[in-house]
Amino acid sequence: MIFELNGKNVSFEAIPSLTLLDLLRNEFGLTSVKKGCDQGECGACTVLLDGMPVNSCLILSPQVEGKRVTTIDGLSENPLMIELRDAFMENGAVQCGFCTPGMLLSSYSLLRDNRNPTEEEVKMAIEGNICRCTGYVKIIEAVLDAAVRIGPD
Repeated sequence: MIFELNGKNVSFEAIPSLTLLDLLRNEFGLTSVKKGCDQGECGACTVLLDGMPVNSCLILSPQVEGKRVTTIDGLSENPLMIELRDAFMENGAVQCGFCTPGMLLSSYSLLRDNRNPTEEEVKMAIEGNICRCTGYVKIIEAVLDAAVRIGPD
């Protein structure tokens, strides 16, 4: 099977029961996709599937054939992601870091589509990502700060 991973076409042997999470971590070595709950509850395994945030632990690997999968690694040079990363660091939105890749991808998806979100919209965008350390206040502040930095379209 073939799909696009972080901008490059890759192939893999289809195993019906293999999740996208395990495929990314074990076959492609992408440990930035965190294995948290394995039940779609924590958001640590968030990736973008055709541009939309999804829990990779809930996607079976054969479902990505012909699709585009983007992890945090694939956006390392993206200007919007750079602003988000900087805002997270400067606003103290990173503590243990376990939720950070998923949180950044959910925030990226929001800001890509909405350059001027409200606090409520930020909360909705990250509601599928659990953070056990920060209490979310600094994460929300960081996303709003990044929105100001990037400005309107």
